[in-house]
Amino acid sequence: MQFLGLDIGSSSVKVSAIDEEGKVVASAQYPEKEMTIDAPQPGFAEQDPEMWWEAICKGIEKLHNDPAFKGDELGAIGITYQMHGLVTVDADKNVIRPSIIWCDSRAVEIGENAFKAIGEAQCLNEFMNSPGNFTASKLKWVKENEPDNFDKIHKFMLPGDYVGMKLTGEIRTTISGLSEGILWNFKHNRLNTELLEHYGIPFNLVAEVKETFTNHGEVTEAVAKKLGIKAGIPITYKAGDQPNNAFSLNVVNPGEIAATGGTSGVVYGVTDEAKCDPKSRVNPFAHVNHTEETQRLGVLLCINGTGIANSWLQKNIASNMDYVSMNEAAEQSPIGSNGLSYLPFGNGAERVLENSNIGAHYSNIDFNRHDQNDLIRATQEGIVFSFQYGIEVMQNMGLKPEVIRAGNANMFLSPLFRQTLANVCGAPIELLDTDGARGAATGAAVGVNHFKSFEEAFQSLNVIKTILPETDKMKATQEAYQLWKDSLQKILNQEQSTVQTN
Repeated sequence: MQFLGLDIGSSSVKVSAIDEEGKVVASAQYPEKEMTIDAPQPGFAEQDPEMWWEAICKGIEKLHNDPAFKGDELGAIGITYQMHGLVTVDADKNVIRPSIIWCDSRAVEIGENAFKAIGEAQCLNEFMNSPGNFTASKLKWVKENEPDNFDKIHKFMLPGDYVGMKLTGEIRTTISGLSEGILWNFKHNRLNTELLEHYGIPFNLVAEVKETFTNHGEVTEAVAKKLGIKAGIPITYKAGDQPNNAFSLNVVNPGEIAATGGTSGVVYGVTDEAKCDPKSRVNPFAHVNHTEETQRLGVLLCINGTGIANSWLQKNIASNMDYVSMNEAAEQSPIGSNGLSYLPFGNGAERVLENSNIGAHYSNIDFNRHDQNDLIRATQEGIVFSFQYGIEVMQNMGLKPEVIRAGNANMFLSPLFRQTLANVCGAPIELLDTDGARGAATGAAVGVNHFKSFEEAFQSLNVIKTILPETDKMKATQEAYQLWKDSLQKILNQEQSTVQTN
């Protein structure tokens, strides 16, 4: 028996099959180049959900080329997806408009107004967050700006719910998924009717709610024929990419912390306490194993501009290099990049900056001192320092990183990046041989009760490398981080001054 994991990102889709022991037997990715993100206006970010479905079909088609993949032996399918996106469908389950995805900033003001109108205390104590720029606020934007489209909505859902619908014909979501849209009331353990009422959104537009590890529907005959797999395979796991990434790293207990450095960057810590940041700069959501009886919240720090910043640098400034060469070049610059600082906030409004959209900045450039090596190092250091800036917010909530677990991928492939992170936060980093698609497949195996416990599910998970803080370099790294914070504060002060003047 095998289990299939589908990982729907904003850049590409990855599909992986694991065997009965939880080991990956086959993987494929589609497309090879990044999927497009449309920006019809500044601050907007949209994708066509049909593009995700096409990528899944093509990915599974590629998977069939690997003789190790046994499409007729699948026991269950798991889905993980880019968080916070909004997909709307009509009564015939046709997409009404492009998905408003995670890095879209159009609903910031809507969420801020709701935060004030409902009351900050109620939002933080019951919803654990400001309504912010999350899924519910994006839906309210559609209601205000596209009333004809809003009137057509039969159900709204998250990207993973949409893929589940394409596979099974069923429209279902999870408590974890609702919480990422700020649509779950933790105090009363129910749908966030208060926010829906405030936004004037009918309750019947919400998808049917299921547990994370349970049957979300079975693959239909037509889809099975299209994908070359058997009909009736259950979808038994569904989770947003960051809860799933934490799950894939076996981060399920209070005090455990996961990190990623893909298009966006995330630090995600699990807690059993319903605590929140009063400024909603980091966001608690229901973790994959959250239940009414056993509370498990994942506190998420998201930096929108991480891997995308490094990709932008490669395409526009270091186009003569591949990423390995860039990492080697960065090593030629000293800690602190000879005084050059980079703020990686060029991919929409940043929650850790209280939903400010300050753009990306290189500071202190000296044409007589700085070269390409300094630019590359400053970019990687700037991404690390943005992580540390958010980690300090999490520490104020009682979450302290003792060990950070990460997949051996994306920014964590850079020795400089991961060593700088270990040095600035003072915690070792464990790199593990896993990714989101493997995590989704593992979740599917748990959901169908193939694995009886998380411990059993992760027996085959191996630590590739442990990066320890370098005590002789921690001081210099902390000093560079302080200079970076000074640059950030200067920009934030300028932004605030502009707002007050206007």
